[in-house]
Amino acid sequence: MAQLWGGRFTQKTDELAYRFNASISFDQRLLKQDIEGSKAHVKMLAKQNILTNDERDKILGGLDGILADAESGKLPISGQQYEDVHSFVEANLIDRVGKAGKKLHTGRSRNDQVALDMKLYVREKIVQIDGELRDLLSTLLTLMKQHMDTFMPGFTHLQKAQPTTLAHHLGAYFEMFRRDRSRLTDLKSRMNTCPLGSGALAGTTYPLDREYTASLLGFDGPARNTMDAVSDRDYLLEFLSSLSIIMMHLSRFSEEIIIWNSNEYQFVEIDDRYSTGSSIMPQKKNPDMAELIRGKTGRVYGALISMLTTMKALPLAYDKDMQEDKEPVFDAIDTVLGCIHIFRGMLATMKFNRAKMKESARKGFTNATDAADYLVNRGLPFRDAHAIVGKLVLKGIQENKPLEDFTLDELKSFCPLFEKDVYSAISLEACVERRNGIGAPGRAAMEQEIAEAEEYLGKM
Repeated sequence: MAQLWGGRFTQKTDELAYRFNASISFDQRLLKQDIEGSKAHVKMLAKQNILTNDERDKILGGLDGILADAESGKLPISGQQYEDVHSFVEANLIDRVGKAGKKLHTGRSRNDQVALDMKLYVREKIVQIDGELRDLLSTLLTLMKQHMDTFMPGFTHLQKAQPTTLAHHLGAYFEMFRRDRSRLTDLKSRMNTCPLGSGALAGTTYPLDREYTASLLGFDGPARNTMDAVSDRDYLLEFLSSLSIIMMHLSRFSEEIIIWNSNEYQFVEIDDRYSTGSSIMPQKKNPDMAELIRGKTGRVYGALISMLTTMKALPLAYDKDMQEDKEPVFDAIDTVLGCIHIFRGMLATMKFNRAKMKESARKGFTNATDAADYLVNRGLPFRDAHAIVGKLVLKGIQENKPLEDFTLDELKSFCPLFEKDVYSAISLEACVERRNGIGAPGRAAMEQEIAEAEEYLGKM
């Protein structure tokens, strides 16, 4: 059992306690980051004449060899033999380069080492997740361009409310995922300070150049307080919060797709590649990918709550509880990356039933507000117009007839201000087209929104 401590102990760790304490089974995921951080640390030590150039070169060569052999499978990472990824690297380095390897840990603690590894890992994953979100936005934009004239009902309370277009509806999700990218960008900037050189909590007596180490690793600078540097997990909480919001957006969209895919709506047909069948009912084509994404949202929420609970009562500085930060974060990252990728594929291959969507809007009295506005434009107070159109809607429900199917005489029996031009005023096309304020579904507004979205993706 390779351990980085033991001098003051007279007995071996109990086998079960050792396994309970060990983290190699999951923190081996940080191998690349651990070696990247170690290489920067060694270069700084040589620059400060704490190591010789020969020792530096031996250690750097050994670290590169360990990473190459581990990634190729030539050097297996054993959970039985090593306590954590740090002991794996150091033990193998000493085996390969001898005495120089024992100097790797000079001026460094596992506390600032693991804090660095997690920051490097999360920073890398932020870039990867951002790339997936950008691809999803590109897919959304393509669909928005295709469906500017695909009319559908807009909903409030899951009740048909006003007519809109599929492009407008998809544009709402475009904005959600754009904000998700913005949150990740903010976090990446805010977390970009380097903990290395903080030691266990109070720095070190060695003349380290923390600014140099930070620059080698692409940080904006060193963390300002060494105690905070080793105990800070705020960035993980922010990260998990951002991932939870991404999953919430995916879940909301998935819920709508599930509803739209139902026999009652038939707005969409999910491609066979993103559907499954039933083991007993031959007719079934189930939206399982969307349902799984909706279900996995709770899994990511759980990671956030787990991390908040772990951190809520920890005294400064480092406590072993913080080892529990890794598995929830790793799982949340894997879940979010997988869900975005699957969702994008499902969305890109989905077929939209334009006729069904338009007919649903036409039969849902979604033009009732426009009928009331028609009367207002002829001098009737809005509250009176609202009441008159409400009575018209009630009659339409009783007779299963949309407003535009009423004869002019029938309309005039409710209000003499109705004239023949009401039919053009309350058509779906007119209802949508007249709404051309910023962010609205009218063609001019949507063309402006799409142009802005194209410019945004071109820059990002």
